[in-house]
Amino acid sequence: MRDKMNIWTILDKAAKLYAHDIAIIDRGQSYTYAKFRDRSLNLAAFFHDQGVRPADRIAAMEVNSVEFMEAYYAAAAIGAILTPINHRLSPKDLSYILTDSGSKWIIASTTFEKIIRDALESSTSNVNGIVWIGEQSASTPKEITHVNYAQASKWNHANFKLPRVDLDDVAHLYYTSGTTGEPKGVPLTHRNVVTHSECAVHELELTSDDIWGHIAPMFHLADAWAVFAITMVGGRHIMLDRFEAAAAMQIIEREKITISNLVPTMLNLMTSHKDIESFDFGSLKVILSGGAPIAKEVVRKIMKFFGCNYIQTYGMTETSPYLLLGILPDHLEALPFNERLNFKAKTGRRFKAVQLKVVDEYGTQVATDGKQAGEIWVRGETITKGYWNKPEATAEAFCDGWLKTGDLAVIDNELFVNIVDRKKDMILTGGENVYSTEVESTLYENEAVLEAAVFGLPDKTWGETVTAAVVLKNNQQISKDALINFCKKRLTSYKAPKQIFFIKELPKTGSGKISKKILKDLLAQK
Repeated sequence: MRDKMNIWTILDKAAKLYAHDIAIIDRGQSYTYAKFRDRSLNLAAFFHDQGVRPADRIAAMEVNSVEFMEAYYAAAAIGAILTPINHRLSPKDLSYILTDSGSKWIIASTTFEKIIRDALESSTSNVNGIVWIGEQSASTPKEITHVNYAQASKWNHANFKLPRVDLDDVAHLYYTSGTTGEPKGVPLTHRNVVTHSECAVHELELTSDDIWGHIAPMFHLADAWAVFAITMVGGRHIMLDRFEAAAAMQIIEREKITISNLVPTMLNLMTSHKDIESFDFGSLKVILSGGAPIAKEVVRKIMKFFGCNYIQTYGMTETSPYLLLGILPDHLEALPFNERLNFKAKTGRRFKAVQLKVVDEYGTQVATDGKQAGEIWVRGETITKGYWNKPEATAEAFCDGWLKTGDLAVIDNELFVNIVDRKKDMILTGGENVYSTEVESTLYENEAVLEAAVFGLPDKTWGETVTAAVVLKNNQQISKDALINFCKKRLTSYKAPKQIFFIKELPKTGSGKISKKILKDLLAQK
């Protein structure tokens, strides 16, 4: 069996096969694969000349851009570990990550200059320097080195020799959102990333004709996996620096994007946009969703408005990310629309890179009846070996080599797995289990509802009470009682929300996922 390439060799090989093809379009400027490779190698040589060595950490805090793409490959070329950072973090969380990761350098947009300055002032990290994308002010810390990205990307790499990088060397260090405590570092190796890319190429039938829209943030694996898989086949990368529904639809139309992976909140905002029918989505081959559960009604609107194939995905930072893909076999693809929609709305079948099982509290696999819920456990070459500097968290997350995902699901006789809830989000009310995703899907069926999140709040009588936070569409009105009755007609009565809060906007993480922890903390006081 041939040796797998490492991450750097993905780009190096693509530059040889597709040298003059356009690799990236960003802010109206295009970059061929040859230019993409050379700029990345220049950046690698720059860091090497600053003393960065294999296994050293480089943090990256940037919007979707050609510079972010180059940072991923430059770090891989020198065997350094890239730490992509959520640019919506507080200075406190950023300070923690810089210290915990031991990052020596930062690549960052000057847009985030203030948060970086504030983080460094309170940090015990040993950052040596910052490569700024854009022109920084004179107020940034003077005790460390400051270099402009344009200078670093033109560094002479003539005398730079690539170090040996093994497949089991750590390539990336992602930090989870920290909604339940301190952020946890998730190290992924070259083997993890390359194996995932190879399997994604095969499963999704990616080719050099594909044009990927980087619309979800590249610091999150909902999008970042495509940095490697699309490059592996010589496809084209299109950059949208920040998500906004109309801008996302415009760039799909203008750049003739064929494929992208967006989080459900983004897809919901796009399919609910008043002008959606004015855009031409004829280039789209497939839309993927991932990063959070998606309501069946949103799936229906995706299929209606985008007019392309839809594939639901499920994964974790710890798994590079995919574990399930909602790719229908031919006999299910041939079903009438509504029956096909039922399967499209399920989470999916096992991704070929992993072994996966759904087990009860005793570790026994549940029945394939689509009814008995259990926890998803996985293992395979795309899965992290454990958390960074957290042996206790690692021991808690793994059992006999299986990663316990914390996600509850059912599995049917077609081997489609359907997520019903996070273990921590399941509501226990009056001795009955209520899965928040089921209630959310029902709320989305109401034409007045734009967004909804369901969770449990403490209750002296019932233990927890089913609670919903709802954002209504513009110019739509409905009373709390009417919305509760709407749910009661479609759900067993104990599953319907007992209280509803109408709010202007649901709090979200940097990747666009709804933060139920913040909602609980806010609404528990009311």
